[in-house]
Amino acid sequence: MNITWNDKDPIYRQLHDRIIELMLEGTFSDGDSLPSVRQIASDHRINPITVSKALQLLVDEELVEKKRGLGMFIREGAGSMLKADERERFLNEEWPIICEKIARLELSNEELLTNRSTS
Repeated sequence: MNITWNDKDPIYRQLHDRIIELMLEGTFSDGDSLPSVRQIASDHRINPITVSKALQLLVDEELVEKKRGLGMFIREGAGSMLKADERERFLNEEWPIICEKIARLELSNEELLTNRSTS
C-alpha cells in the first residue's frame, strides 16, 4: 500500500482515503483482511493510534468490520456500495463541471471521443 503524504490533510484521513482508493481499484475486495494496525504503522512509520483512527472511520462507515482475535475485514457489499457512491458523486458534482468546460471550449463529440486537441 503506497501512500504519498501531503501536508494539508491529517495522516489518518489520508490513510482512510487511500484504503478506500484500494477498495475501488479492487486491491481489497469484499471479505479480504486488512493489514494489522502494527503492520501498517510499521510500514508507513506512523503512530499506531493514527492507523487505528483511520480504520475506525472505515468501521463507522460500515465498510470494514472488526472480527475479534482475527483482525479487520472488508465488509460484504462494501465495494459495490463505494462504487455506487462514487458514481453518484461523479455524476452530481464532477460531471456538471466537466460539461460546462466542454461547452465553454466548444468541443465536439468527435474531438472528445478521439481525444484530439484543436490547435
